[in-house]
Amino acid sequence: MRSIALFLEILVLLPIVLLRPFVGVILWSWISFMNPHRLAFGGIALEMPWASIIFFATIFGCVLAREPKRFPVNAVTVQIGLFLVLICITSLFALAPWENVEAKWELTFKAFLFLLVTAALLTSRERIHALIWIMALSMAYFGIKGGGFTLAGGGSELVYGPESSMIRDNNHLATAMLVGMPMMNYLRLESRHAIIRYGFLAAMVLTLFAVVGSYSRGAILTLAAVAGFFWLKSSNKLISGMFVVLALVVSINFMPERWTDRMNTIQDYQSDGSAVARLQVWHVAWLIAVARPLVGGGFFATYSRPVVNQFLPGADSRAVHSIWFEVLAEHGFPTFFVWVGISIAGAVYARRVIKQATGVPGLEWCVNLAKMAQVSMIAYTVGGSFLSLSYWDYYFTILIAVTAVYQHVTATLGQSAPEQHRAFGAVPARLALSR
Repeated sequence: MRSIALFLEILVLLPIVLLRPFVGVILWSWISFMNPHRLAFGGIALEMPWASIIFFATIFGCVLAREPKRFPVNAVTVQIGLFLVLICITSLFALAPWENVEAKWELTFKAFLFLLVTAALLTSRERIHALIWIMALSMAYFGIKGGGFTLAGGGSELVYGPESSMIRDNNHLATAMLVGMPMMNYLRLESRHAIIRYGFLAAMVLTLFAVVGSYSRGAILTLAAVAGFFWLKSSNKLISGMFVVLALVVSINFMPERWTDRMNTIQDYQSDGSAVARLQVWHVAWLIAVARPLVGGGFFATYSRPVVNQFLPGADSRAVHSIWFEVLAEHGFPTFFVWVGISIAGAVYARRVIKQATGVPGLEWCVNLAKMAQVSMIAYTVGGSFLSLSYWDYYFTILIAVTAVYQHVTATLGQSAPEQHRAFGAVPARLALSR
């Protein structure tokens, strides 16, 4: 029944996508981030290639519809475009079997190309908010469900994501929820309705229990980094600090002794088999990058036994479990620097939004979103250091949203009178240079 309902829902929305392509962006984000079809537990909805159908419907809609759209040329979108070109080149020189390379290339190329489509259609505050809503709710679903599962079971079982998705693994899901939690907090800050504010507060608390209940050691390190950075970005540090400490203490003390024993292995990683294997595959990834610095080994390089044996005979062929080493091994140094540059550009735009919009009436939401985006960036970079989430489009969509917010800020300030600029502490010369 669930499968049929989902099938009919998407079927009804697809014609609207042709007329209003931004609906396609929301629909794509829902399918890509939450994977509702993976939660249908069989049936026609599970078998349909929804991402591809929505992708092409949205592209056609962009061509046919007169809906407002503009392609922004900035440091984030340009580097995403360059990244698309580079992964096509590196895939031509890939060492792994082509059928594996082609499958991952198609998935990555489609996801990053749709980021550019999203950027072109984020033309207003309302659209930015709609996108953030679907992103926050997608992760809140797993946080609420996982947190409830942890509380009901006394923390005895691990929390997992939907089957055959990028966040299926307990470690991936935990980091994904930490990346999404700041988006929940942004909507909590911006909502004028108490039920929504308290609803997202409850969702964040349950998400915290879900993260702890994932038994992910990397997520605990990420949680510590997120908690510290979240405290730095909060306006009321005393209250937020007390809340963060209380939530962490309660959630950690709730977990059974088995959880504590697993977390204690962080200090003694030399005796932990998975940690040693991870260090070994990082070494393999580095050897591939050094031996093939321009193109790397291509997608799936470290998964292929023959490829791994070329560089470190006897080493395990497996996922890299590090966004940094994964991109280096698969694409080499030029693509790696472009990939890192996308995040750096997003961080710069977030900082500019905070610097330029602080104190400007009507732009408070821009400052809040930029600050929460910074927290999400910390979650991704710290958590991703131990995971294979290099091409996770949820995170890069946050960077696209930050870019759209920066464009909104510069356009708004550009339309203001010079007297207003001086009153709010902005420097016209700097603004002119930033546009």
